Amino acid sequence: MAYIVSVNISAEKGTEKHPVAEALLRRDHGIEGDAHAGNWHRQISLLAQESIDRMSALGAAGLVPGIFAENITVRGLELHTLPVGTRLRLGNCEVELTQIGKECRRHCKIHEQVGMCIMPTEGIFAKVLKGGTIKAGDKAAVINPAEETQNIGLFDNPNPAGFSKTDCRTSPR
Repeated sequence: MAYIVSVNISAEKGTEKHPVAEALLRRDHGIEGDAHAGNWHRQISLLAQESIDRMSALGAAGLVPGIFAENITVRGLELHTLPVGTRLRLGNCEVELTQIGKECRRHCKIHEQVGMCIMPTEGIFAKVLKGGTIKAGDKAAVINPAEETQNIGLFDNPNPAGFSKTDCRTSPR
């Protein structure tokens, strides 16, 4: 089961983020109190704990959630392999992936230590579709498009009139 490892915020852009006990995600805004929140396509950033672990294995020291300036650290999902447009459920919230990776304008501390950084290729960005409160330990999951259709709730019976496939014709009799 995939889950949120840490929720992180910062008051200023360009700095590492620090863990908080819980955070409020607002629809079309991002995380309340975070410098990157606003009505744009990069309302929140996410990074897999497994990506951070790979950087640690390369010799980067002191890697903790938020050091890559990610808002949400998740374990159990290969986030960077998901296509743009994928929807995720984070606790009771929903987000949609809008961007994979970002250009780093200056080298961070991690790049200086090991000669590379993962945010340009493995960090992902999303916009908030359904707000709510999230915290470490909440479940994280890809929303299956079929599940999304089933949850619309227009009909309990997918064939309410009882038509068979042969009842639908493209031309009059």
